[in-house]
Amino acid sequence: MISSWRRRRAARRGGMELTIPSHFKCPISLDVMKDPVALSTGITYDRESIEKWIESGNHTCPITNQVLKSLQPIPNHAIRKMIQNWCEENKSRGVERIPTPRVPVTSFEALEILSRLAAARGREMRKGVWRRWGRFGVWWRRASGTGGAWWRVELVGHYRRRSSGSQWGILVKIAYFWGKIISALAMIFPLGDVAKSHIWKASSLDSMAWFLKCGDLTGRRNAVLVMREIVSSSSQENIIALVEIEGILEALFKLVKNPICTKTTKGSLTIIYHMVTSSQSPQNEVRRRLIDMGMVFLLLEMLVDPEKGICERALGILDGLCDCKEGREKALAHPLTVPILVKKLLRVSNLATEFSVSMLWKLCQCREGGDRGHVLVEALQVGAFQKLLLLLQVGCGEETKEKASEVLKMLNLHRDRLECIESMDFKDLKRPF
Repeated sequence: MISSWRRRRAARRGGMELTIPSHFKCPISLDVMKDPVALSTGITYDRESIEKWIESGNHTCPITNQVLKSLQPIPNHAIRKMIQNWCEENKSRGVERIPTPRVPVTSFEALEILSRLAAARGREMRKGVWRRWGRFGVWWRRASGTGGAWWRVELVGHYRRRSSGSQWGILVKIAYFWGKIISALAMIFPLGDVAKSHIWKASSLDSMAWFLKCGDLTGRRNAVLVMREIVSSSSQENIIALVEIEGILEALFKLVKNPICTKTTKGSLTIIYHMVTSSQSPQNEVRRRLIDMGMVFLLLEMLVDPEKGICERALGILDGLCDCKEGREKALAHPLTVPILVKKLLRVSNLATEFSVSMLWKLCQCREGGDRGHVLVEALQVGAFQKLLLLLQVGCGEETKEKASEVLKMLNLHRDRLECIESMDFKDLKRPF
């Protein structure tokens, strides 16, 4: 009798048990999702759980194991409303309705907040910014858990000269979180148009310039990668705005001269190339500044034995610098200029060949630094005539073909003086008997 009563009681309890729909549960925590968000793979998770997953260094979907195209989760409002309705229907069973989550601050909005804090000089002004952006506090606290980095104190040194002692602490925090934002941006390439528009703001560019000058190795690397990403598809007006930032050229030159890694060197050269080849009037000033720093000699020495990507970028910058008189004079003053340019013909890539031909054409036509006949004779000595003939036979672009033909005509006038052929450049060429 007692056992049957217990069975009936257990049955009644079983009928009262609440079953949670499976699509309301987070696949990670297995709890009801309070803030459902969808990833690029289409799977929905609770925001807190998936953010912990991503912050742990994972870049794949936990369920599908696919690489995430974007690390920015998208709110799933449809599931969230369904969960809220389900909570209302089961309120009598003790289920509390999940509150509607507030829209979190994105990295770009956080950068804007930090910029406003940096610009706010008075204490009351800073309080006003904090009140307006109260939801920033959650992002601030979550990002604070990774520890400090004292090099950021050096980063905002120029702020210290303008700020009072009461502002110094917050400026250090601002620099720290700028570093976190730039680090996050470097992980979510390619960036969208909205992201790029935020980065092109003056305050954002200034912060990245500070990282290039004063940051640690990781900070400088991330800043270069972000700049390279936005420069490659930007208008000339934006590039001019980047050039006008104080110390940006010097910082990029330092990264090329004292490289951190291959990726950073390529990124720095890419940014410099876009600055040099801009068709706006300030480009002449950019070229002169780079030439005065010693960029021509530095790149020529790098071209002795570089990898393909660095070689192409270095030749492109040199070709742009040779558009001005000072650049051609510096190039002619270096004994390796002509031998290196001829050496790169037909050896690296089509792009490197085009830059080499263009630079040879400019040097052979110019009259700076003495008689141009000396340049032509030197080019003949290292086998330029034969390589240019072969280039015309193999095929190239129309502009390159015209320049190569003009150089050949000039070289032909001096062939009777001296000529030398480097046989190694033709070892793979099939010749008829």
